[in-house]
Amino acid sequence: MADLFLGFDVGTTTIKGAAFDAEGRLVAHAACAYPTSRPAPGIVEQDPRHWTEGLNAVLDALVAEGRGERVAGVGLCSQANTDVFVDSEGRPLAPAIAWADNRAAADAANIDAGITLEERMRWWGAPLPVGASHVLARMAWMARERPDVFAATRHVLSPKDYCLRALTGAIVSDAMTNFFVVGLDLAYVEPLIARVAGARERLPALRGFTDVVGEITLGSSLRRMVVAGTMDAWSGVAGAGVSRSGQGVYLSGASEIVAIASAERIGAPGVVTFPPAAGLTINAGPTQHGGDALQWWAEASGRDIASALAVAENADRDGRPILFLPHLEGERAPLWDANLRGAFVGLDRRTGAPELALAVLEGVALSARLLFAACDAAAGGGTARLFHAGGGARSDLWAQIRADCLGVPLDRVACLDVGCLGAAMMAAVGVGAYPTLAEAVSRMSRIERVFEPNPRRKARYDGLFDVYQRATEALRPLGCLPGS
Repeated sequence: MADLFLGFDVGTTTIKGAAFDAEGRLVAHAACAYPTSRPAPGIVEQDPRHWTEGLNAVLDALVAEGRGERVAGVGLCSQANTDVFVDSEGRPLAPAIAWADNRAAADAANIDAGITLEERMRWWGAPLPVGASHVLARMAWMARERPDVFAATRHVLSPKDYCLRALTGAIVSDAMTNFFVVGLDLAYVEPLIARVAGARERLPALRGFTDVVGEITLGSSLRRMVVAGTMDAWSGVAGAGVSRSGQGVYLSGASEIVAIASAERIGAPGVVTFPPAAGLTINAGPTQHGGDALQWWAEASGRDIASALAVAENADRDGRPILFLPHLEGERAPLWDANLRGAFVGLDRRTGAPELALAVLEGVALSARLLFAACDAAAGGGTARLFHAGGGARSDLWAQIRADCLGVPLDRVACLDVGCLGAAMMAAVGVGAYPTLAEAVSRMSRIERVFEPNPRRKARYDGLFDVYQRATEALRPLGCLPGS
């Protein structure tokens, strides 16, 4: 009986996969980690072969013990704004340029300067910026710095689409993964793409994220359908339980993502307002650092993530705060400034590891508060609570800090790997198990615990947020100094 749906999330540090039944219950889970290379300041790369190797290993684990016979459909999502340049055979020509990579900042600024406000509003219905992670900026950089690679490039693919090709041979993508080069009509913005020579023919064809794009063989030579899928944030929105306007989600992974659904397009500076899809208009944005900031501090202090969180538990949450600016490699939404740099502010002789660890957790939450305010404005205001998911949501301490800092309840979902669940939901719709994604969301997602904001800490985080914003502006010139 084909009653399971597989969902894969090709993340920043790990590929995760899970098998769910039609009610969203987790049947099997597997993961495979891979490294990220930072060979120079602002350069962040991955080996695309690690994605497919991990995908195969995770797939094997999920279909073990006869589960392959029960699989009805497969869906994928992945990190967005990570690009791999491949040849006509799908082979990578260079390391993948990861979303945190800032090498194309100057190219992005050149493209951005040539786009008028009227064009932005006509294309996207919002004043979206072109940042260093924009695929056109990466193409312009590659054409200028590595013309041999660009000349040999047949397609520029996201991690999800690279893995889709490996699974099915199909070279396709979806509108949400390509949101910065796609307009309100869910088609490529041709006048924009034409501004980078050679870009258009290197972009893959677009399909709906529940569209079946190919098949794979599982079990006893059974062929199972694979859907196009989408980017991790949009998949996570669905997997967390967002199915109507006014609902939102706080996803915590390597970066923090806030996304809120609205009934109409309003928009706000620095926020990505997606084209309407599956009956939702999503207003969202990613920060540059979330769990990645904690990973940095853990490594710098000779710890792992678990011990870093344990150290933070020993800090006095009502004592004088230390401010941490988590801009280790710039900031994305809503500031979109690749030159920002991080800092600890307010140290004294009493400051120790617990205070620094707590500051990192609070600094990440402050960056999300700034993003939440922008996304809430873009959605029309009044967002009363958020679903909470992602690997960073596993820590009760950090979840409570986030609720206190943002000032709204966080409903932590039962399955934190919402990218996987959302991808599985899309597969379920693709094979006809549910008529719509909204129906799949209502049946397959559930809440595990609610974190209410502590009113006693409101003054602390209101004050700290004010200092966070002023310190970010005051230290902005630091990132522009020679050698930065």
